[in-house]
Amino acid sequence: MFVKEAAAVYLDDKRVRIICGHYGSGKTEFALNYVTALRTLTSKKVAISDMDIVNVYFRSREKKEELKKLGIELIGSSISEYADVPAIPAEMRMPFIDKSYEYVIDLGGNDVGAVVLRKFSEYIDPSQTDLFMVVNVFRPDTCDEKHIIVQMEKIEHTCGLKVTGFVNNSNLIRETTTDSLLYGDTVLKNVSSQTGIPIKYTSYVEEIVKDITPDIKKELSGDIIPLKYYMRESWM
Repeated sequence: MFVKEAAAVYLDDKRVRIICGHYGSGKTEFALNYVTALRTLTSKKVAISDMDIVNVYFRSREKKEELKKLGIELIGSSISEYADVPAIPAEMRMPFIDKSYEYVIDLGGNDVGAVVLRKFSEYIDPSQTDLFMVVNVFRPDTCDEKHIIVQMEKIEHTCGLKVTGFVNNSNLIRETTTDSLLYGDTVLKNVSSQTGIPIKYTSYVEEIVKDITPDIKKELSGDIIPLKYYMRESWM
């Protein structure tokens, strides 16, 4: 579960937070943790859009009822709980326009998934928008500096926005250790040095990484955010 004091840094982010990341990065888990924490931190309306129309697995729209109970509006492309269509409903533009919303977007996994943002380009104000790229260095397409930068540039070119911060979510699922995070931090520091883009957050699943100490946190970049699993069942 989120530590509220740690998550409070989310209020410093821009009003529209777009979460992107290649397949297997953990972007949907991060997005869901982000939006549920945000709900506890603000009295404003909070919405999340599931804009991932490429990958049919681990979709934030699967948690619509749980989010509704928390007072979070989920906007997705599904026509029912058990059916999905590759379409983007017009309702997704509303939180861009209505500034009374805090808005989180779970974007598709790569540049193909990012193309849907072009539909809303006239409503997106870059001064009010963060584009956070979640990175897992243990995935083949983001395994080193070169691959990460290539994926980042493809996403930026496709959606017409610039990445404003990295999220180090380097993990081996239930085999993740602090060494996993530290290795990811080393790689992303090199990327940050080359691109000028900061490491905004380091995230980890609290029930898995239990050996994280204050000294280790000092070695990691950005704000350190503990997560919980929303999408991954205990047997997975």
